[in-house]
Amino acid sequence: MRRTIGIVVVVIIVLGLIGGGGAWYLRQSGQPKTTFRTAPVKRGDLKALISGVTGTVEPEEVVDVGAQVAGQIESFGKDESGKSIDYGSVVAENTVLANVDDSLYASDVALTKAASELAKAGHINAEANLQQMKAKLVQAQADWDRAQKLGPSSEALAPTQYDAYKANFDIAKANVAVADAGVAQAAASIGQAQAALDRAQRSLSYCTIKSPVKGVIIDRRVNIGQTVVSSLNAPSLFLIAKDLTRVQVWVSVNEADIGSITPGMPVTFTVDAFPSKVFLGTVGKTRLNATMTQNVVTYTVEVNTDNPDGKLLPYLTANVQFQTGHREDVLLVPNAALRWTPRPDQIAPAFRQQAEPASGAGRRASQPASSQEGADLHRGTLWVAQGQFVQPVKVQAGLTDGAQTEVQGSDLAEGLQVVVGEQSMESGASAGGASPFTPQLGAARRPVNAPAGSGTGGAQGGPGGGR
Repeated sequence: MRRTIGIVVVVIIVLGLIGGGGAWYLRQSGQPKTTFRTAPVKRGDLKALISGVTGTVEPEEVVDVGAQVAGQIESFGKDESGKSIDYGSVVAENTVLANVDDSLYASDVALTKAASELAKAGHINAEANLQQMKAKLVQAQADWDRAQKLGPSSEALAPTQYDAYKANFDIAKANVAVADAGVAQAAASIGQAQAALDRAQRSLSYCTIKSPVKGVIIDRRVNIGQTVVSSLNAPSLFLIAKDLTRVQVWVSVNEADIGSITPGMPVTFTVDAFPSKVFLGTVGKTRLNATMTQNVVTYTVEVNTDNPDGKLLPYLTANVQFQTGHREDVLLVPNAALRWTPRPDQIAPAFRQQAEPASGAGRRASQPASSQEGADLHRGTLWVAQGQFVQPVKVQAGLTDGAQTEVQGSDLAEGLQVVVGEQSMESGASAGGASPFTPQLGAARRPVNAPAGSGTGGAQGGPGGGR
């Protein structure tokens, strides 16, 4: 009897153990298992870019030709090909661009010319009068000399006559001085009349508008018959680009990126007119007159580029990329690998204590490194899967292009698989036996054209790259 009771107790215990194990198995099978997503350490070249900025193609030097007189446009000149001046006309220096009605200015020239001739005649008359006064002075001086020889008490000369000779001599001297001043006044009148004539002739010449430089007409702002009025500001008639084989791109750069841009930095850009062609340029200078729009400060950066074939037309919109840094033949990891931080229970037991402060360093290193050449490296941590745990690899993180980061470290090697994130798999499905038509809930998906080892937000540094 006791033996029977013992057997029953053993059976009950065994059944309890089996039931508990089954319940534990059911609970575990109901929870998804977590596996690590990895990506290999690669070797290659890295270019750090500031992209997503736009600019405008501008001629390197533009001359705004205006009118210095008021009047009606009568005609346009001819360009080098013999055609009437218009948009795109190639002109040489001093080419006639337009003619303004000059009837009023020609009348002014005629009036001032007559005034000039009158002034010259007045000058001749003044000189003749001077000679006459000098002759009278000679006669008066001779009479006065004879009177002095006879004396005022002489019987041959009455005292009143003596005084008259003296007065005539003094008057003759004064008349000479007056006539001399008249000559100087007449000469000044000639100069004044000549200046007025020159002014009128210059105004008349302004009626013929000429090109001050050799270049291309990129804007014609008047038509024949239109009246231009010149008052305080000269009206703009033509816009001439001196040399369209050299153009600039004026780029608005945010204040957060302006510190990374230096003169001579290489630049690439495209325009919508030629979407498949990439144009090259270099940074010329940064203008210091910043603009603020809705509390956003931007600076204008001038990018110089060659345009030998004339494809880049003025005022095209350019999509610009600044190459702020370049590395060749370096080890690269996805940015997600530097951002990802494991839970304490995922770290291998031997590394848990020393990895606690390292996780914070890994997060700091996930921030973009300085994009300047020769920038200082920053400490970071990568994680390598070892079974169900991960172990840290200390690295120095350098330049980043937003998707990949340059790394250095004694424990790094090309091809090393580093963790970029996690993915969940149902415990009942194996990697090789799952049906391709069964939805993989919670599993990371890789785009058709994505490289092996990359996941959504993995190597591209997206939000799904880490927890």
